[in-house]
Amino acid sequence: MFPRPLPSPNPLTEPYWQAAHQRELKLPRCRACAKFHFYPRSTCPHCGSVELAWQAVSGKGEVYSYTLMNDAPAGFEEQAPYYVGLIKLNEGPLVTAQLTDLGSEKVEIGMPVEMVTRRIRSDGDERGMLVYGYKFRPELLQ
Repeated sequence: MFPRPLPSPNPLTEPYWQAAHQRELKLPRCRACAKFHFYPRSTCPHCGSVELAWQAVSGKGEVYSYTLMNDAPAGFEEQAPYYVGLIKLNEGPLVTAQLTDLGSEKVEIGMPVEMVTRRIRSDGDERGMLVYGYKFRPELLQ
């Protein structure tokens, strides 16, 4: 069994990983057209502007598509089987994430979900590095 791979932040993705460590989901938003986008890139895919800023999003959305992972990639074998969803955020972008806290609930397209952060890896002893990432669970009724 292989250890889970660690993220390799670069100047475009560093704000994303910093937000994840603070248990937030932040995405690039264009200052010219005000649209969010994901994955991080140096120009807005909607209007071509380079005036981008990172902004927190609600973390709420719906399942756009999903699959059941029976044959997990290296580092994730102990979690199989698990669901991975393509989530359409309320703010517009699509993100891919593991679905969690499903219990007996059946995953369905259009299912309302909300982001939760989970520790995805820790290295070393109690003083080691912790890496957080996001997953989505069925939206809890308020």
